[in-house]
Amino acid sequence: MLHIPSTASLKAFEAACRYLSFNQAAEELGVTPGAVSRQIQTLEHYLGKTLFHRHHKRVELTAVGRQYLAEITLPLEKIAAASARLRSETRRNAVSVCAYPTFALRWLIPRWADLYERHPDIDVQLITSLNPADFERDDFDLSIQVLAEGTSLTGMRIDKLLEVDTYPVCSPEMARKFSRPEDLKEAVFLHESPRPTDWPRWLAEAGIHDIDTNKGLHFESANMALHAAENGLGVAIGIDALVQDAIGAGRLVKLFDVVRRSSQPFQLVSSARKATRPKLAAVREWMLEAAGQPV
Repeated sequence: MLHIPSTASLKAFEAACRYLSFNQAAEELGVTPGAVSRQIQTLEHYLGKTLFHRHHKRVELTAVGRQYLAEITLPLEKIAAASARLRSETRRNAVSVCAYPTFALRWLIPRWADLYERHPDIDVQLITSLNPADFERDDFDLSIQVLAEGTSLTGMRIDKLLEVDTYPVCSPEMARKFSRPEDLKEAVFLHESPRPTDWPRWLAEAGIHDIDTNKGLHFESANMALHAAENGLGVAIGIDALVQDAIGAGRLVKLFDVVRRSSQPFQLVSSARKATRPKLAAVREWMLEAAGQPV
């Protein structure tokens, strides 16, 4: 009889090891940071060993944790590869899409019903990750990535999906405090770890150079920062494509007319060798159409 820890605990441990963050691991796994912490505590109790040193805003592996990770990584990868192979054999018609968590939550999922209405026969698997998709390892069909204009990737087809236009956003109540960019000196800035330069770049675009861009609250994801803004905790930098729904619903307000356009838009990346597959082509065309791009 095999005695092994729960797969949920192992998945939480492996994700936390990659990010050295329970919050980012939770974002990837689609659970709360508390759930990740509990799974790892369960694993530590099962092993009778401490796997992480917990600090105020970060974690680090103990020596035992590093050794355990090294020993279980290859078996976990083999399990993942074998499972992916069998799933691909039984679900050949599925189209797999990898997207950033915030992009999936704030742009893709709100439009998902239209895809199913048009193509009810297509089974779509949505996977979220903060890291760029690894097409060779995970055999994805499509992924959304932030890439510089003109980027080329061997064996990949790249289509511009959405511009990354950024500007400050906050709750309607808080918006009354600000009439010009200079008023942000009194604001609580909400930062997101994946895009640490958004605030200084937007302030430079607005011609503001005497504000401490490190002040404020820091969050592990864009979605958390935007959610904090919706709840009146401060001012976040929003990406236009990802905040339009919240602005339309009255949860957020765009501050000022200054918009900074990034040179790295959201790009739709797909495997060139799979381009002729009808269902993959249909999902790709739907995404481009939903984004207002030529097909």
